[in-house]
Amino acid sequence: MRKILLSTLLCLSFSMVFGQDNFEKSLDSIQTLDDVTIFLKKNKKVKGKVIVFNREKHATRMADVIFKMGVGSKRSFKDAPQKTYYKVIEKYKIPYYRVSYVYLDGSETPLEDINAARKRVISQYNQGATFSDLAVKNSMDDTAKRGGDSGWFKEGDLHPEFEKAIVTSNHAEGDVFTVDIPEIKAYYVVLVTHERKLIEEVKVLKITEPKN
Repeated sequence: MRKILLSTLLCLSFSMVFGQDNFEKSLDSIQTLDDVTIFLKKNKKVKGKVIVFNREKHATRMADVIFKMGVGSKRSFKDAPQKTYYKVIEKYKIPYYRVSYVYLDGSETPLEDINAARKRVISQYNQGATFSDLAVKNSMDDTAKRGGDSGWFKEGDLHPEFEKAIVTSNHAEGDVFTVDIPEIKAYYVVLVTHERKLIEEVKVLKITEPKN
């Protein structure tokens, strides 16, 4: 009886290892985002998703390791009860922008008052007031809490008219200018705080080995 039980356990152990090896090898067939979609459709019990690591936004040990990996390479981390793999699908650099701004809401304030407020903000800034303090006191959205800082953003993250005024203009770091978006009654004073920056990003398939 003991021999039968031992033999059964050995067979189960072998099948589990064999299954794990097969799963890991199956990941080698995934090379593109389309391959990811096809793989997940065929293997509906597998939990997987594509995540993006950004060099500026992610400063963890895991991110540091992933940025050093080449396209197509994979590895696992002990971050979950089940074995989870991270496979690099794409690596690239993309332009990012960063400004600070004072936002004024035209649905709450008459345009005449908004223009007067913007002139006052620009005048006070030129006289030595810090832009972050001016944003805290005058801006009418949540960025006021962080001194008007937009954080790093790429095209497609914000309103297209706002982005256009920054991305396609010749404004340099330190320039102050206004942006009007009448259709949504949004009016801004904008300070360019950083030059355009190419930031490295990595698209990674995070996929968890299914339970046997």
